[in-house]
Amino acid sequence: MPSPIHAAMLLAVLAGLMLGSFLNVCILRLPVGESVSQPRSHCPACQRRIRTRDNVPVLSWLWLRGRCRDCKAAISVQYPLVEAATALLFAACVLHTGLQWQTLLDATLAYLALGLAVMDARTLLLPDEFTLGGLVLAFLLHGLQPGETHRLGQMAHAAGAAAWAALLLLCVRWLYQWLRKREGLGLGDVKLLAMIAAFLGLPLALLTLFLAIVGGAAWALVQLARGQSGAEHKMPLGSYLAGAAIVTLFVGEPILRWYLGWFR
Repeated sequence: MPSPIHAAMLLAVLAGLMLGSFLNVCILRLPVGESVSQPRSHCPACQRRIRTRDNVPVLSWLWLRGRCRDCKAAISVQYPLVEAATALLFAACVLHTGLQWQTLLDATLAYLALGLAVMDARTLLLPDEFTLGGLVLAFLLHGLQPGETHRLGQMAHAAGAAAWAALLLLCVRWLYQWLRKREGLGLGDVKLLAMIAAFLGLPLALLTLFLAIVGGAAWALVQLARGQSGAEHKMPLGSYLAGAAIVTLFVGEPILRWYLGWFR
């Protein structure tokens, strides 16, 4: 008989596959202002509705060999990758924190961060439905935590962390605009870091920002080595913030302990 943790991981994988399929819909539709419920899933090439048997996460893409059943147009590999990544992230959250309320918080952040990372990489847009919606979800999940006697305090702590994180990036945004006379940081990135802080707290949000800057700098160096300037390619900072948030979710606390240990 499987142990509770193994059963929970199996359920997490199945939930991740199904929710990952919906995440693909959000990734494609929210940045362009389309409804995520209407119209039904369809092939972007021939506009034919996707059959139920062709909408099974990962398996349908493999069965169809990445092509539409009707017009044979290629289906982006993004679909199975996002579905599989969501399933793996959900299972990793269960493995990381076990069967507790924190697992739901972690899985929610991972889900939102994955979606935002792909959206920003594709369109340089971070929809409010995910950033501000995620901020509200963080407050609610902190406030609904079972057995917590200081729920309002937990919500206030999350709100404070979000406010400080947003203020930090707003100051950076204003300073850049003042120095360079042009916008260099979007408000979507500010909202995203606020959401991350609401889920993880301010110290881990700052670590997320640091990791994102390191990742962005590495990307810029690669572009320079290829002879491409930053003017030719805008950096999707939101993708780096979201990706760094996922890394911080799992290994952020050990990194902070290691870093602070140098000052003892």
